[in-house]
Amino acid sequence: MPRFAKLIAPICAVLFLSAAHAERPYTVGTEATFAPFESLNEKQEVVGFDADLMRAIAAKGGFSIKMVNTPWEGLFVGLANGDRDIVAAAVTITEERRKTVDFSEPYFEAKQLIATGPGSKVAKLADLKGHKVAVQTGTTGDIVAQKHFGKTSANIKRFESIVLALQELRSGGVDAVIADNGVVRNYLLNNPAAKLKLVDDANFDKEHYGIAVKKGNKALLAKINKGLAAIKADGSYDRIYAKYFGK
Repeated sequence: MPRFAKLIAPICAVLFLSAAHAERPYTVGTEATFAPFESLNEKQEVVGFDADLMRAIAAKGGFSIKMVNTPWEGLFVGLANGDRDIVAAAVTITEERRKTVDFSEPYFEAKQLIATGPGSKVAKLADLKGHKVAVQTGTTGDIVAQKHFGKTSANIKRFESIVLALQELRSGGVDAVIADNGVVRNYLLNNPAAKLKLVDDANFDKEHYGIAVKKGNKALLAKINKGLAAIKADGSYDRIYAKYFGK
């Protein structure tokens, strides 16, 4: 091999490896039982508001992604150990969560709702004292229930998904479900026969969803915020929002 070629070969190899590394898609963990934010289609692909949003953010932020369905309880573990680079799963930004992850700028405003049976007389959160309440484990609904009824309350029943919690309500196993407004309204829209009643308590705080990355990953967070700002500025965010929630 000519001397020049011998010098160039290692440099090309390094450049090739660097380019390949740069092009590696970021793995986005999401919990696909939370329609309309994330669910699986007939091809077992992750679809929904968060999926569309992340793809649009990635396109504007200059990176590629791979959406991976992950159980809720494994999302932050996967982020901590490097199995996931990003978590986009309708995650409410809280001070407690900020201790272990970094969040993007907020991208969605939400709040909790109470779902009860059609004949229920529940009109506010306080009316649920002494009643069985279903929540999804580890969600804001779970946190709210613990705060108001006690962390060790036997009346709080936890499920792996909101769909399972709502099914428990329909079967009479609990008296109410506490969950995010977007997912509960979507369930009612697609299950009109359930005839569930929604209760909005004024004591529920407004919440904001954020996209999470591993604590200290400032470079990736900057890319996400750049993409998020871009899709808000060019109208892409509004179009995605309208697709799932109307104008």
